[in-house]
Amino acid sequence: MIDIDVDVDNRWNSDLCVTFHSTETALLKLQSDLLCAADAGLVSALCILDLTAAFDTVDHELLLHWLERQFGLCVLECFRSYLSGRSFRVITCSLDTSSTVYIVCSVPQGSVLGPHLFILYTADMKDVVDRHYVLSHAFADDTQLYLHCLCSDMAFATTRLELCISDVAEWTSANRLHLNTDKTELLWTGSKNSRQFIGSRSPPLQLGVDTVIAQDEFRLLGVPLSSDLSLDRHISNVCASCYHRMRQLRPARRSLDANSLATLVHAFVISRVDYCNSLLAAVPKYTTDKLQHVLVAAARVITSTRKYDRGLSRLLHEELHWLDVPERILFKLCVFIHQCLNNNVLRYLMDTCSSVATVPDRQCLRSAGRNYPVVPRHWLATYGRRTFVIAGPSAWNDLPDELRDISLSRTVFRSRLKTYFFSYY
Repeated sequence: MIDIDVDVDNRWNSDLCVTFHSTETALLKLQSDLLCAADAGLVSALCILDLTAAFDTVDHELLLHWLERQFGLCVLECFRSYLSGRSFRVITCSLDTSSTVYIVCSVPQGSVLGPHLFILYTADMKDVVDRHYVLSHAFADDTQLYLHCLCSDMAFATTRLELCISDVAEWTSANRLHLNTDKTELLWTGSKNSRQFIGSRSPPLQLGVDTVIAQDEFRLLGVPLSSDLSLDRHISNVCASCYHRMRQLRPARRSLDANSLATLVHAFVISRVDYCNSLLAAVPKYTTDKLQHVLVAAARVITSTRKYDRGLSRLLHEELHWLDVPERILFKLCVFIHQCLNNNVLRYLMDTCSSVATVPDRQCLRSAGRNYPVVPRHWLATYGRRTFVIAGPSAWNDLPDELRDISLSRTVFRSRLKTYFFSYY
């Protein structure tokens, strides 16, 4: 077995192919950085890069050269055998067969190894970005560049970002990739006061002949991000999608047994409610209430109860064993902190969560021996308190001592944590 997921993934800040990590941890890191900047009175420029047919244009010889430089000839032959000799044919409905086409470039996108090979292929792009002191994050072929600055320095920050993207375009051309500058997206984020100061004067990006105008919102890894860093659009989309699925399930529930119906509701509704819910830490109650209404409606679909029947809360907690939305968010945050303290996460998440015992000035405090992570100071409740570096440790520190035992396995910790949250009801 070849272990290739440690150094490169941490170097690129990528979550791909890492156990227990997904687009949610990528978005959690990105949102936390943007919120921290807004809490400090800074504005942030977030740019999404688009590569044309990224997986289909990976050059095999260049990829093998990079692998040889990193891992040696033994591993090189394994990957050469994996990449070479691939071909495909097309069979029509009339059973006519096309001629065989041999694949001389690209990595298999549908495989587990293919996207990881793409990250290995583009790992050197990180060095190009770092030369301009621009922050970056990647998930497969989705690459985000961002930087923070004062409102008065937005023009200088825009120039830095333009130079960085220009060098990235040169690097992609040299490595037989193509950067779509006309599909590049830009978003300026900040606090309410910062955005009022900027107004409509957000500077665009000039990338060759293409001008990238700053947007008020765009979609990243399935979650809409807005300039005010609120997640109202995301919650509205989730609610609309869940209600649509439940309307489709209602006519069919007479033909389904209870277990099959519950499985479908979990697959189409509950999974949508839980997706990226860690981003909703410390949001206003009226926001999470919308998702709570979705949970109640899903419970009514499974149990065939009417809207105004009594005992829905008991059905939710005792029969279906579902946590309410605020506790589901806290549950996810505590699980992430447990992984951070056990060094089972990528480096960029571990760097945001340090134990009090590791801080020299606090080693003599009683909290140093109780597995308390450090909770940094913040200025704005609407921004700073929502960051993972504050919301996560705060949720963990509120747990009882027996749950803050980092020696517990992930499965045991999750089980006891859920039992603890059920004691709220």
